Amino acid sequence: MAVTSDPTNLSRLDFKKGDGLLPAIIQDADTGAVLMLGYMNAAALQATQARGRVVFFSRSRQTLWEKGETSGHTLNVEAIRADCDGDTLLITARPLGPTCHEGTVTCFGDVPVTGATRLGFLAQLAGIIEQRIMAAPEDSYTAKLFAGGPHRMAQKVGEEGVEVALAAVGQSDERLLSESADLLFHLMVLLRSRNLNLDEVVSELAARHAKGP
Repeated sequence: MAVTSDPTNLSRLDFKKGDGLLPAIIQDADTGAVLMLGYMNAAALQATQARGRVVFFSRSRQTLWEKGETSGHTLNVEAIRADCDGDTLLITARPLGPTCHEGTVTCFGDVPVTGATRLGFLAQLAGIIEQRIMAAPEDSYTAKLFAGGPHRMAQKVGEEGVEVALAAVGQSDERLLSESADLLFHLMVLLRSRNLNLDEVVSELAARHAKGP
């Protein structure tokens, strides 16, 4: 994964201020929620840039540790920036699963539901889909659907599309919403099979909008 970092911006970092460590604020790239706070030394920052996943320095164990190395709930880095004083890092990332070891979305508890977090949930759902595909538990519908291959996934998208159309012309609003959710979920799994995602769909829509009517 490509990590966006401005060498000029990061060149201002002063690790001496904190005896070799800088606080690193981790922010959800989609919802803007603050996920957690950790600490990095120069080696941890380099490892983060190289891996594309957040790597901290453990003050208790005095060693580097990758977030999610045991749970699988990694933080996939989008961008890294330093603050104006060069003594704090802001890292935007996409979490794969809950960030907190207690199972909450952030280390400060679950994020209040707002317009932004509702949309941001799609990114969380993409992470859950990825987890199910990688772990492939026997009881996972997502894993079974993915294992069925592109034809099975395409078939389900087609079926759900028909269900949405039927609900739109003759059923309740609740049914239409339910069928729309099913369609969106199956579409996300199908996109994942081609290494695509909803971000790219949104980018396509934005590009069309930029061209005008």
